[in-house]
Amino acid sequence: MVKHNQPQTQFARGFKLGKLGLKLTGSYLGYQVQNLFANAAAKDERRKVFQKQASRSIREELQSLKGAVMKVGQAMSLQTHLLSPDATAELAHLQMRAPAMHSTLARAQFKASIGRYPEEVFREFESEPIAAASLGQVHRAVTPQGELVAVKIQYPAIRAAIENDFKLLHSTTLPGRISGHLPAEVLKEIESNILKETDYVSEAGNLEFFGRALAGLSYITVPRPFPGLSTDRVLTMSFLHGVTMDEFLAESPAQTQRNLLGHRLAELFHFQLRRVHALHTDPHPGNYLLDAEANIRMVDFGSASRFSPKLVEIIQLFTDRVWESGEQGLARMTRVICGAQTTKAPQRARQTVALSIEFYKTVFPGGPVNFGDSKVILTLTELWKEFLRNKLTCPDLIFASRAEMGLYNLLHKLGATVDTTEILNAVTKMPTIDQRD
Repeated sequence: MVKHNQPQTQFARGFKLGKLGLKLTGSYLGYQVQNLFANAAAKDERRKVFQKQASRSIREELQSLKGAVMKVGQAMSLQTHLLSPDATAELAHLQMRAPAMHSTLARAQFKASIGRYPEEVFREFESEPIAAASLGQVHRAVTPQGELVAVKIQYPAIRAAIENDFKLLHSTTLPGRISGHLPAEVLKEIESNILKETDYVSEAGNLEFFGRALAGLSYITVPRPFPGLSTDRVLTMSFLHGVTMDEFLAESPAQTQRNLLGHRLAELFHFQLRRVHALHTDPHPGNYLLDAEANIRMVDFGSASRFSPKLVEIIQLFTDRVWESGEQGLARMTRVICGAQTTKAPQRARQTVALSIEFYKTVFPGGPVNFGDSKVILTLTELWKEFLRNKLTCPDLIFASRAEMGLYNLLHKLGATVDTTEILNAVTKMPTIDQRD
């Protein structure tokens, strides 16, 4: 595995992003010049070569920088309906892979946080990480009591790098290349939440809460944290076995298995949304480990949120389909979703609510939905992007809608057909999870 020490300075990271932007611009201009003298077949071949080379350049640079820019690449990788196959294939590597810290640096990070070296704490500790991602890397270890655990160690100075990354993302030429696939509003929402992921004490609390809240779903497993072996920069949790979604799909599972996994992912999401009132908000493929029976082991709870009373009310308005009660119900939805903008910009407020309702009806049409159909996912994406452009809704609904679009892109990747209405009806009959538990 390639070892990498993350660039620490804003200048170094900015230079790398700027250099990438210029490289992509130069490559694009060269590609266009060549097309002036090419026939249709040659143009198509050169387009494929350009897309493949550009996608690899973006993936390699984001992977080496880690942090927030790698998170953006992960979000882009879910847009399978918007990006070329080469682009999504390259960016998919960002889900579970990044250059790892050298073992000496990882040991130093662990000791700086825990007070002792890993081999002084664990019976066994594998110096080579089993996964390296955007904010930290994971090592396999065995506790003194003989329990197999995963130990996540945060990269050095990652918090400062994240704060600088978003300044860079708004100032380099690279965002201009991706802005059509990652709306600015979503980038802002990621920026406001990503720092939470660097607090491993908070993540350990999320593991405990969701472990209890999701216990009723027999196909879900959440890691158990080990508080005595964890800090704000080191997180020790029970080790979960399973394959990634890409590995699952590489085995060419039958459509019934795809549909079963899709059903469970959808039920998991809507159960959190309507009964737990808290959400694992980072539904990319790297955060799910699967077995042959489509059971789901969830990992990485750094990005999770408990709902505000306002968001709970909004969700209930949709569940109750209050717009069907006429003008009074529609007016109530507009007030709750758009707040003061209901009277300041009434036309845009009504448009925002109309888009939300159309999105809801597309997801819950009263029968099975073929999420493998590109027309379905494109319709949802366009409605979602237009909804964000109106900029009238509450921030809580933005983060929930981003997670929801992440789910539907996963279902598209699976090619799953899911009876969402049946799931919704079943979920609404389940008991609400007490947030105080």
